[in-house]
Amino acid sequence: MVVPESHNDKLSPNGSVGIGTIPQYGSYPSASQHSGSPQRFISNGSISTISPSIHHDPEYTETDFLLPSQLYGRSTLSRSTSAKDTGDSVPPAESLRSMLLQILVPFLLAGLGTICAGMLLEVVQSWDVFQEITELFILVPAVLGMKGNLEMTLASRLSTAVNAGKMESTREKWMLIMGNLALKQLQATVLGLLASLMATVLGWMAEGQMPLHHIMLLCSASVSTTFFASLLQGIIMVGVILGSMRMGINPDNVATPMAASFGDLITLALLACFSQWFFSLIELYPYVLYLVDMLFICLIPLWVVISSKHPASQLLLRTGWEPIITAMVISSIGGLILDKAVSDPNLAGIIVYAPVINGIGGNLVSIQASRISTNLHLNYSHKEVPEDRKGCFSPCRTFFGSGANHRCAQVLLLLVIPGQIVFLHAIHLLKGGHTLPSALFTVAFLSASLIQVFCLLCIADCMVHFLWRQGKDPDSYSIPYLTALGDLLGTVLLSLAFVLLWYVGDSGIV
Repeated sequence: MVVPESHNDKLSPNGSVGIGTIPQYGSYPSASQHSGSPQRFISNGSISTISPSIHHDPEYTETDFLLPSQLYGRSTLSRSTSAKDTGDSVPPAESLRSMLLQILVPFLLAGLGTICAGMLLEVVQSWDVFQEITELFILVPAVLGMKGNLEMTLASRLSTAVNAGKMESTREKWMLIMGNLALKQLQATVLGLLASLMATVLGWMAEGQMPLHHIMLLCSASVSTTFFASLLQGIIMVGVILGSMRMGINPDNVATPMAASFGDLITLALLACFSQWFFSLIELYPYVLYLVDMLFICLIPLWVVISSKHPASQLLLRTGWEPIITAMVISSIGGLILDKAVSDPNLAGIIVYAPVINGIGGNLVSIQASRISTNLHLNYSHKEVPEDRKGCFSPCRTFFGSGANHRCAQVLLLLVIPGQIVFLHAIHLLKGGHTLPSALFTVAFLSASLIQVFCLLCIADCMVHFLWRQGKDPDSYSIPYLTALGDLLGTVLLSLAFVLLWYVGDSGIV
């Protein structure tokens, strides 16, 4: 049945374009560009445009890597057939209960992981290597922040790909996964080296000296930790994404917090073990540290070759370095603050709570950033944003606007207080259960956490739309910045809370 040309631009009731059109991602043509093309109705009531005679040579940008149909050798017509079989790529609307349940379980698991990381950090701070080479404390936030730079970014990219229908073909799915994993190992190696150099510079600025064997230990421990932690967590992340697909769960709600659930604990355990092991070898076998660094550097060309074979990771290989390197620098500044706080006897106990407040803030804001990014990929063309995001930014729009994710922002903010109360009491139970957090400490900690998450959610709303408007992919750019800002904000606010407690003479426990 042929439809008159006056209806060419009609969309289905849920906002999706009918079969045969190329979705409005990146530089792909929009539905309005096909005026005059023959159209027909399909079973769900949407209208499709089939225009095989029209050929486009789009210039691909950072926003195109999720849905490069032509790059995979698939024609528009074959994509149309797939869409007809599977329905629209836009995920169905979520109920409040469904969204809350999907977010709550990974959130609690992530909280448990950060609690364990904090308890572990309290234990290892007395190890010889941490007492001798205090620059490791500068390295801790930067290395733990890798989950935001790499794991959460990977989770967000793959979540958007799932919701956009790019993980349905087995060949495309595994090409996308292998390319991204190889790219992640390359980024982990480079970031590990840069993080150790940043810790060296900041430590030298603070202390005025830095022995060469300390520098080599920082490099070896940092690169070894980031490499193996990235490999292990990347494999787990792919399993979470594929499991979400099979269970019909929106991966945007579970993938990013699951990426961080035990990421802090795994990363911190590896950093402590590698540091202590290299410290034991530094006197008798110092050449081992050089060999370790050379081994990981020699693997860099392998990761470049593998990641360059896939168009998605090849594009990120050229354009994806700015956010993760900038985020690493921001996290290192937070690490310098943590290093000074740990060395101050008046702020005793801060080391346990730093991973908790930083991790929870990063986990919650990554969910929101991933959801906003998915919404933009599915419903808006390249550099196009909703009308209410074109004017001046207002925090009220983040929580009470007309957008698709303001309700999620409300849920995430409301989770902060009850969640952190549970985590606070869990920490004290794990420490023996003989004491409880004082009322003033509880109020100070909850206030710091609430201010942190509120600021991060507002920044995420502004940043994701800004990046999309600038033609940059929010999945790759926003989460590294947001998690790094979460580390910095969390460390600063927590330090201020402990300074306040010290000033009024509150020990933090009763």
